[in-house]
Amino acid sequence: MKQYDSKKALEHFRARVDFTTGSHELEVLINSKKNPATYQVVDVRYPSDFFAGHVPGAINLPRGKWQNPKGLNKEATLYLYCYNPTCHLAAEAAVELVAQGYKVIEVEGGWDTWVNNGYAIEQPAKLA
Repeated sequence: MKQYDSKKALEHFRARVDFTTGSHELEVLINSKKNPATYQVVDVRYPSDFFAGHVPGAINLPRGKWQNPKGLNKEATLYLYCYNPTCHLAAEAAVELVAQGYKVIEVEGGWDTWVNNGYAIEQPAKLA
């Protein structure tokens, strides 16, 4: 059995706390009076899934649009989410965006956790 490395564990969990959050914390942030210019919610799922429903105020930035993203504020903290707790799209997008100078937090649990907690869902108006 591998020897437990307390120093590595401490570094890991500090980084996890610093660069991830949960859906509850995001919901509290969205409902707070905090200046919305200080953060952006970014949904990295496919556009069809985003159109079916997303976190209120989120913008859609699917794979393929991470290299030169449009509509992101470099001064804001980006809260990225994808499909579920085992989806790595948000983490992959975070790698790309942090390398470009964006401040990123990954929302653990993704869309599934948001929905399962019963939080508000935004859906674009249906086309006539």
